[in-house]
Amino acid sequence: MQSTEFRIAEPAEGPYGVALGGRPGEVWTTLVHAGVVARLAEGQVERFDLGATGSRPSVIVPGPDGAMWFTRNGDDRIGRIGADGVVSSIEVTAGGAPYGLCVGPDGALWFTAMNTDRIGRVTIAGDVTEFETGTTGGFPAFITADDGLWFTLNQGNAIGRMSVDGEVMTYPLPTDAAGPVGISAGPGGVWFTELMAGQIGRIDADGKIEEFPLPDRASKPHAVTATPDGGCWVTLWGSSTAIRLDPQGAVVEEVALGEGTEPHGLVLTADGELWVALEIGVLAHIHA
Repeated sequence: MQSTEFRIAEPAEGPYGVALGGRPGEVWTTLVHAGVVARLAEGQVERFDLGATGSRPSVIVPGPDGAMWFTRNGDDRIGRIGADGVVSSIEVTAGGAPYGLCVGPDGALWFTAMNTDRIGRVTIAGDVTEFETGTTGGFPAFITADDGLWFTLNQGNAIGRMSVDGEVMTYPLPTDAAGPVGISAGPGGVWFTELMAGQIGRIDADGKIEEFPLPDRASKPHAVTATPDGGCWVTLWGSSTAIRLDPQGAVVEEVALGEGTEPHGLVLTADGELWVALEIGVLAHIHA
């Protein structure tokens, strides 16, 4: 596969999260250091200023209402950009630092509050509920959904699972100080990254964990997205590459993104192509 790059922003603005929009070919990204969300469509970039430079928009997802939703890690809000381009936001608990975000099985938006050890739920009407993870200093990071919610506990060195009623199970990782970050549910189980250990992990519905060491243990695997065949794609922040693992956890494809590009978020299209946010101000389109 090859990579085509699209300049989205200045390098200091830092594209971070990435998501597909509701229109064909539309890709969205968060400019975490600029307080801006950007949309790429037909080669043209449109910027949506949030009016708060320090808001740190981070993870972005399409919502069930046709809008784009995203966490504002810097000012404790969940942001929304409607199909009409109107920007709004919803306050959550002060000091929570919302980060990960996904659409849950109940049709609500679910987020992680890193600093308060909580998982939050936001309805499209703007109602907010927050649940304790049962950890102290666990630092919940990314979150994903199947029939429940799965999330990484970056400092707790564990994977958490929460029901839509707020009941929590926690599964410690076999490797000490692994630093789990990204997580994505798919047909082969729930994949996650171990940033500090240089490993990719997978957990099944029963809580069984497998770990797959990467060839470069210093590559800092960051974000992950499951693939329809039971494998996954992963961004390697430390080695500026994206890799694909098969359902057995073997690396079967590697795409170099350029030294110092610092790849973060990634999203898979319906036809198997990949978009990756590079902190140098670029979206990379990985395709045949």
